[in-house]
Amino acid sequence: MLPILSTEQVRNSDAYTIEHEPVKSIDLMERACRAFFDWFTGLFDDSHSIAIICGPGNNGGDGLGVARMLHEAGYRVEVFVFPAEKTSEDYSVNLERFHKMGTITTIDKELPVFHHDLIIDAIFGSGLSRDAGGQYAEVIDKINTCEGLVVAIDIPSGLRGDEPSSGSIVRADFTISFQYPKLGLLQPENGDYVGEWETVDIGLMQEAIQNINITNYVTEKVDISSLWPIRRKFDHKNRYGHLLLAGGSYGKMGAVVMAAKAALRTGSGLVTAHIPKCGYEIFQGSVPEAMASVDKAEKYLSDIESVSAYDVVGCGPGMDVEQSSVGFLRTLLQNQPENLVLDADALNILSDNRDLLSLLPQNSILTPHPGEFRRLVGDWKNDFHKLDVLKEFSAKYKVVVVLKGANSVITVPSGDQYFNPTGNPGMATGGSGDVLTGIVASLLGQWGDAVYAAVAGVYLHGLAGDLASLELGEDSLNATDIIDYLPDGIQEINQ
Repeated sequence: MLPILSTEQVRNSDAYTIEHEPVKSIDLMERACRAFFDWFTGLFDDSHSIAIICGPGNNGGDGLGVARMLHEAGYRVEVFVFPAEKTSEDYSVNLERFHKMGTITTIDKELPVFHHDLIIDAIFGSGLSRDAGGQYAEVIDKINTCEGLVVAIDIPSGLRGDEPSSGSIVRADFTISFQYPKLGLLQPENGDYVGEWETVDIGLMQEAIQNINITNYVTEKVDISSLWPIRRKFDHKNRYGHLLLAGGSYGKMGAVVMAAKAALRTGSGLVTAHIPKCGYEIFQGSVPEAMASVDKAEKYLSDIESVSAYDVVGCGPGMDVEQSSVGFLRTLLQNQPENLVLDADALNILSDNRDLLSLLPQNSILTPHPGEFRRLVGDWKNDFHKLDVLKEFSAKYKVVVVLKGANSVITVPSGDQYFNPTGNPGMATGGSGDVLTGIVASLLGQWGDAVYAAVAGVYLHGLAGDLASLELGEDSLNATDIIDYLPDGIQEINQ
């Protein structure tokens, strides 16, 4: 897992590396500049005109170091700095180094016109504690009117790493963060400022974070690969879990069909769907590999007997919120299935019948989108507050919560949160959540660990969507395409 560090923790990691490696501060900055340079030159060649705008602190020092490296590599670089009485020591060193080879323009009352193909933002780093003001805000606003692509060093200027931001903020197309991502880069409210983000390794000592209390992580492919089980020659279908999917209603049978197909593609040994009578022919004709358990009611689920024969129960896709469905969910929860995944209408029923929350088995997995979660807990002030609300809910009911969306976040009762890097806007389509339910429930039935199943399931879901979008494009992507690309996703994980 890639740790997400606070601004203070990153600062302490820098200091630890400087003291214990040991390495000079200016040399550590040189590493950071080189890592950014390598990323930048791997994407953009020297045919582009480049403006690098540097503030007076260490972020500006990074910008000046990058400017020197690009100039030496033959790029057309124009550097802009702000008039400042006080600058950081490393900034001053890199300013002097660049002065020996290139021209620097000091920004005065008349703001420059950034007509360049590429703009590198190195005004403020992640330690900003107040809104950008004065000439800094004017320059940031000017950058945001330019046609060139904007690349932010470490964090877009004006954006705060650990708390909500306001005021003038650079709208970056790319953000290249040093060593560890900042929590602010992952929040939906900052999406228009961050663009595409990546981290680059600058060689901070791993020992620096061993005694730090880290609760936020970004999932990496290696984490999922290490979890994935290897199938053995003499394994049989019972080894890979028997999943019961409860869902479907009149007009909504597609949801449970997609969940079942996704579960089978993710490796479930056996899948049974508990469905209303009206859906029997639809389900059996659509998913011949699965079995059907038919409810006594015609259009909606109403009752279920023991679920002890199943390794995992997934409930909610297409279930509707009729009164009989409420009774069904109550009976299901009273049965206390050992492994449980709740989505869609099951969550809506919980919101309207809050007494049912006390019946949730420990380590159940809930997979709401923001609207469903808001109905469960009420509103939040901002995306950072939302993370706190997630932690409180997960701890109170001892459940794993998957809050779906870009950078879906999985919150566990201990308070740890795992942000998912896979997925794309094309997956914002009907049925995508039902597919996720099938994937997560399948893995839970095979592994029996709710945290692993949630983290790996969300990663695989997004990866399959990414692979599908490469072939089909985001605009044309639909939920069944995600199912079709699950085998490719699993193969990539296992590579």
